[in-house]
Amino acid sequence: MTTTMAETSTRWSITGVGYEFCNCAPGCTCNFSGFPSSPDGSCKALVANVISEGRCGDVDLSGVTAIAVVDWPHAIHDGGGRAVFIVPPETTEEQIGALSQIYTGALGGDPWAILGTTFEVVGLAKAPITIVANGIESSVTVEGLGSGQGRSLRNPVTNEPHEAHITLPDGFIWKDGYCGVGTFEVAAEGISLNYANTNWILYDFDWHN
Repeated sequence: MTTTMAETSTRWSITGVGYEFCNCAPGCTCNFSGFPSSPDGSCKALVANVISEGRCGDVDLSGVTAIAVVDWPHAIHDGGGRAVFIVPPETTEEQIGALSQIYTGALGGDPWAILGTTFEVVGLAKAPITIVANGIESSVTVEGLGSGQGRSLRNPVTNEPHEAHITLPDGFIWKDGYCGVGTFEVAAEGISLNYANTNWILYDFDWHN
């Protein structure tokens, strides 16, 4: 009898809020056609995960914030990406080890069982992380390394805030994304990104294996 990964892997689950900035046009066509809408066809992203409740085996991940900075040269599914992960200084080695297994897909479970095959981890950084949670106007700051600022889409006639959501019933990263316009810059462990007026999506996540 064949034993599946799910039967042998440590069980994990994390829920919380995702703050996703990337270099696609607002709305991010990767979610629909699989290919970026960036001018050069690359996918470059700063994604913060604020974990409200989480566990990996015996390791409690509740309250941990983890940031992935990823640089894919082409569409995500074409691979060849490089990733740096950032956690606050108080994150324990046990928590880092658990998150490393989750985010590289070593323990199975979407979305990381898919995403983890598309990049090489090239570094880990520790820095204080501040999240100002204010809906679509939220911001992410990583002390000494970078930041991201989100804002709402605007009505092209009145310039009033224009609320927009993308609903993906079969989405493997998120099901409902609150969409806006973002500006972000980050430089960590050899990856340097700097983009303005590009895609920004706020979402709740519920991931597990």
